[in-house]
Amino acid sequence: MKQSLIIALDFPDLIETKRFLQPFQTEKLAVKIGMELFYQNGPTIISYVKEQGHDIFLDLKLHDIPNTVKMAMRGLAQLEVDMVNVHAAGGHRMMEAALEGLESGTAAGKNRPIAIGVTQLTSTSQEQMNLEQNITGTLEDSVIHYAKLTHDAGLDGVVCSTHEVRRIHEHISDQFMTVTPGIRNAGGPTHDQHRIATPEQARAMGADAIVVGRAITSAKDPLQAYVDMKATWGGIRC
Repeated sequence: MKQSLIIALDFPDLIETKRFLQPFQTEKLAVKIGMELFYQNGPTIISYVKEQGHDIFLDLKLHDIPNTVKMAMRGLAQLEVDMVNVHAAGGHRMMEAALEGLESGTAAGKNRPIAIGVTQLTSTSQEQMNLEQNITGTLEDSVIHYAKLTHDAGLDGVVCSTHEVRRIHEHISDQFMTVTPGIRNAGGPTHDQHRIATPEQARAMGADAIVVGRAITSAKDPLQAYVDMKATWGGIRC
């Protein structure tokens, strides 16, 4: 899913998901299925989206004791999604266990899902991290710390904001995947996000994949919004 524009399918049910995807029948998409959609619809939603030929980032942000995460990931691997994630705050052993579960749950001859760790949410501010998480220092340093921990545990990349991408690639590797939510068109509403960027800024900073939600899903013409943003992300003037 590198170099992907991933559409966040933040809908409550299969009906709305089908309605949104209907105009995209000639497009092979990369989509994110998060807690709202998966918890209310279960594996049925995965089956439907896979039948449409789209790649799936299953965004459940697992965070629990190592064995629980291992067994959960074993089950998720059997859904044959393309990418999954955990909270890096769960620690080195938990992330290792997540990989073990993915590998044991992946069918023979199939590729295991890409595994990435969530560093700090793009809705988290510096003040919130310092006061509520009781983490001292800068937000960027916390993200880099979690990225190194994730890499050391053997995962494939991280979820971070565009603002940390360059340092992550410098400190770890250009091959270490950076998936960046909080993408907005210039002048677009920020909603509940703090660390945001445009597709152009994400590309310039070296992000490997961007996640876009309401800028596409709430647009008057979602297909055109997707085409325009995809072109901008790819460096093509619209």
